[in-house]
Amino acid sequence: MTSAQVDTEKAPEEGYERGLNSRQVQMIAIGGAIGVGLFLGAGANIAKAGPSIILMYALAGVIIFFIMRALGELLLYRPVSGSFAEYSREFLGPFFGYFTGWTYWLMWVVTGMAELTAAAIYIHYWFPEIPQWVSALVFLVVLFGANLISVKLFGEIEFWFSMVKVTAIIGMIVIGLGVLTLGFSQAGDTAAVSNLWQFDGFFPKGIGSSLMTLQGVMFAYLAVELVGVTAGESENPEKTLPKAINTLPWRIALFYVGALTVILAVVKWTEFAEGVSPFVKAFAVIGIPAGAGIVNFVVLTAALSSCNSGMYSTGRMLRTLADNGEAPKVFSRLSSTRTPAFGIAVSVVFMGIGVVLNYVVPEKAFGYVTSVATAAGIWTWLMILFSHVRYRRKVVAGRLPASSFPAPGGSVCSYIAIAFLLFVTCLIAYDADARVCLYVMAGWAAALGIGWAVLKSRNPRITERHGEPELEKLG
Repeated sequence: MTSAQVDTEKAPEEGYERGLNSRQVQMIAIGGAIGVGLFLGAGANIAKAGPSIILMYALAGVIIFFIMRALGELLLYRPVSGSFAEYSREFLGPFFGYFTGWTYWLMWVVTGMAELTAAAIYIHYWFPEIPQWVSALVFLVVLFGANLISVKLFGEIEFWFSMVKVTAIIGMIVIGLGVLTLGFSQAGDTAAVSNLWQFDGFFPKGIGSSLMTLQGVMFAYLAVELVGVTAGESENPEKTLPKAINTLPWRIALFYVGALTVILAVVKWTEFAEGVSPFVKAFAVIGIPAGAGIVNFVVLTAALSSCNSGMYSTGRMLRTLADNGEAPKVFSRLSSTRTPAFGIAVSVVFMGIGVVLNYVVPEKAFGYVTSVATAAGIWTWLMILFSHVRYRRKVVAGRLPASSFPAPGGSVCSYIAIAFLLFVTCLIAYDADARVCLYVMAGWAAALGIGWAVLKSRNPRITERHGEPELEKLG
């Protein structure tokens, strides 16, 4: 048996509790594909692209599936918590593992800030007398406590959060189809499938304007890769992970393409605007009195779900970094409940900056942090794809064992996804409002570069110890 094979067998244990069952992993995967980007952000994208936004979500969904199949092949080759950083370290080099781990941590910290802000805004809808920062702080403390207790509790909370989101979307689709086929409700006279092309066509503002929405569309898919972080704590990753990834196409088809198609058939696209949830608007047009309150509750759970996932992810990623000498060793410790409690606690402190923002600039807090999360997410996806390409080369060369869950087409789909993500990055650079996140990421890269130089000066062997392993020829 080779050293690589021995490492592969040991890697999944890592001291974590395998407390996530199949039901929870499936729902975490579903919840990761449904977020505030759909419930709230889709309104701005519809206003910019019209009905063609359906095609943009479908196109991005295909790319996300390519990314997830590439990740799935790596996960079944070696299922580890903190997978993105580990695979970057193994196949691209130690610096990329270090950079990816810290960047994914940053993505979830700023996402946590954004979602706490969003949750506070949704509470403000019902209780305007409660200051935003108070609501944000309460949610931060409650979710922090839940993440410290056990991974099983995290999984159970995420299961029910995701169940609420799924139920809301399916309900919207069923009601919308009823309006279109039976003509009931206040929208019965104007609801028609022809709304998808009747008002200035399917591309009312041109293909270029539609393509510019891809950056916002990709934000909606952030967190779909979260299922990879659960690998080290899944009861049976060989069965649960492939099932979770293979069901991704129908989830995207139903929850994004299906829901938006029905909504845009019921309500003409010209009635949507930035800051208006498509679901709220559809319920209002249909004439359901409690519609706004229902959707407000759903988007609240979506925000809390994302923040909950952020706490889970950041603690695991800090532990991976600490195990490789790229973060203080204290982050590698597990609590008595086998959770990386200290890493979660430090991450929560940084998420608390979001509470401060809600106190200082409540009207601008959400916009300050969302674009940074998108840029960090694109980096993570690119590292997954580049790692997959390198892994496939080694499998073909006979230097690594083949995964039991190979991506269709080998590396071809990964190359397509890489080209797409680079194209989206160019769109971000072209957009004056969005490109600020690239400036932030440049500053972040400079800070990490300085940190890496300090690490190397303290321990020159860090690149040797965590570099790509020398692997024996198999067979």
